[in-house]
Amino acid sequence: MSNIIDGKLVAAHIKARVAAEVKELKQKGINVTLAVIVVGNDPASEVYVRNKEKACKELGIISKVFHWDFSDPKMGQDRILELIESLNYDKGINGILCQLPLPAGYDEKVITNAINPSKDVDAFHPVNVGKIMLGDYDFLSCTPAGIMEMLNYYNIDVTGKECVVVGRSNIVGKPMSMLLLNENGTVTTVHSCTSNLAEVCRRADVLVAAVGKPHFITADMIKEGAVVIDVGMDRDENGKLCGDVDFESAEKVAGYITPVPGGVGPRTIAMLMKNTLTAAKQ
Repeated sequence: MSNIIDGKLVAAHIKARVAAEVKELKQKGINVTLAVIVVGNDPASEVYVRNKEKACKELGIISKVFHWDFSDPKMGQDRILELIESLNYDKGINGILCQLPLPAGYDEKVITNAINPSKDVDAFHPVNVGKIMLGDYDFLSCTPAGIMEMLNYYNIDVTGKECVVVGRSNIVGKPMSMLLLNENGTVTTVHSCTSNLAEVCRRADVLVAAVGKPHFITADMIKEGAVVIDVGMDRDENGKLCGDVDFESAEKVAGYITPVPGGVGPRTIAMLMKNTLTAAKQ
């Protein structure tokens, strides 16, 4: 039976540290402020934004949400870029993020790149991505950074360990591989074109599943005693929330495992709060 990694516990630990520093800054007359741009009416995005607003309120961070109706022809991409430019120059705004995914017709790359790297609390700007590659960064991608915090909290040292990341997205897979490498893990990234994917996964001492397919990782793909981190937020055939890992079978093999929900998700927002604090301190 696996040890369950409690993401809520780790998130609470991170938030407590952030809240204390936010309070200190407020006493010096600095109000930590996050600007969130929401385009359209994607239900999942609306849930994420509400959770971010709730976290900001808990920690004393000011949250300013700019909600744009993409169906209005007056509210096109140029207007979004104008808003970002004004927020870049607004000294009262510490962090900026544009909630993804964007509706069809909007260029995520153009919009993401328009955000000032010093306010890019999602760490999606090429400057911040490059800094992560060099191991000399100001901000870290929230989900991978939260996973590293989780491993540290549970005293799981990846030095010299075989680490396998399933998925190569710019948001999770690629930065996750870099952070593990920066901590001296021996890292392999597998993806849809990997011919021996299951075999590679079975080598992993630390297995991170970020592929976006329900129950994709099964027990026979997991090494006995491995640490299994499930990034997936999927829906099964019954519409029930689940992860990329078949938890029921994997739990019997893994040494440590994250559940869905309650694993990776809670501390992703906690790391966003930490990045916003970092931006304010700079």
